[in-house]
Amino acid sequence: MDTAVPFNRPYIAGKEMYYIAQAVLGGRSSGDGPFTKKCNTFIENLLDAPKALLTQSYGSALDMAAMLCNIQPGDEVIMPSFAFVSVANAFYMQGAVPVFVDIRPDTLNLNESLVQDAVTSRTRVIVVPHYAGVGCEMDTILNIAQENNLLVVEDAANGFGATYKDKYLGTMGDLGVLSFHETNSIMCGEGGALLVNNERFMEQAEIIREKGTNRSKFLRGEVDKYTWVSLGSSFLPSDLVAAFLYAQLEMADTIIRHRSRLRDLYVTGLQELADKGLIRLPVTDATDRAGGRQVMYVITRSLSERNRLIHHLETNHIKAIFHYIPLHSSPMGKKFSRTHGDIVNTIRVSDCIVRLPLFNEMQENDVHRVMEAFHEFYRENRLSS
Repeated sequence: MDTAVPFNRPYIAGKEMYYIAQAVLGGRSSGDGPFTKKCNTFIENLLDAPKALLTQSYGSALDMAAMLCNIQPGDEVIMPSFAFVSVANAFYMQGAVPVFVDIRPDTLNLNESLVQDAVTSRTRVIVVPHYAGVGCEMDTILNIAQENNLLVVEDAANGFGATYKDKYLGTMGDLGVLSFHETNSIMCGEGGALLVNNERFMEQAEIIREKGTNRSKFLRGEVDKYTWVSLGSSFLPSDLVAAFLYAQLEMADTIIRHRSRLRDLYVTGLQELADKGLIRLPVTDATDRAGGRQVMYVITRSLSERNRLIHHLETNHIKAIFHYIPLHSSPMGKKFSRTHGDIVNTIRVSDCIVRLPLFNEMQENDVHRVMEAFHEFYRENRLSS
């Protein structure tokens, strides 16, 4: 039997185990230890971000962002339905009504041309997920936000190191969110970071992250003691997690280049099927989106074809997955959100998208094996011309 090709496999990139040992032997493994601070500084320098705060998870960073937006019950937040559930959860838990807008058919990102029409007197925030690390049309979205006095939160979970017009994803809105989940290019199992780009949120972000206390000011010697001054929670990661992550960040350029090379190999090998109209490939033409080549997917022609393709890959010991049941069609979405206009692209993409294996230890022969299974599927089903 062929060795299985998993969808993802966690990996050791460099000095992860050594740094974890350093964190333990150094006597500080709890939150905001030396490696957490190193990660914050590394991210700030790499992305040219004003402030980065490492968190326990991507969801924790989103929760912090929602709290900073000072949402009041009944306020509305514009976002795509084609997004991870944590996005809606974070804002709904603050009392917001998610308002779902359709995505673009090319990038699968929030359709910027539909946003202005969705704005009401209750709108407070636009949440912008950069799907698969490809940047949304931020110029248009930021202009809409400015004209309507709205906040912008970027979800750059898949886009660490990717850019839009030479600006790093997550650094253009008021707040940005990163994910270091094990399925992403740079990972530490779970883990995330909040990028604070608007100066008005910087002090409050520290307070929320430190259980609602002004402990950060105390540690800097700005106050003689710290106390409870606001709502907050313990969003700090263990310094053991940060130690693992720091080793990955040191290798970020190598990791991203390898993952991008594999993704480009996929695109080249599947181009024939795309040219025949059998599948659709991710956008690849925008030069300033080069960093957004860390996720690989295809879009099939129908739900039934997608399901049969995933089954065919499974029989060849290749793990591929679908991605996102649209939030508007979920039990919670039906109960607590609303949609603005038709969301036909959201429905079609959700029915037809297939995420393919892509991870750091994957080799070119693994990619070729997946592509061979693709071509075999379309030959056997007599779908190719």
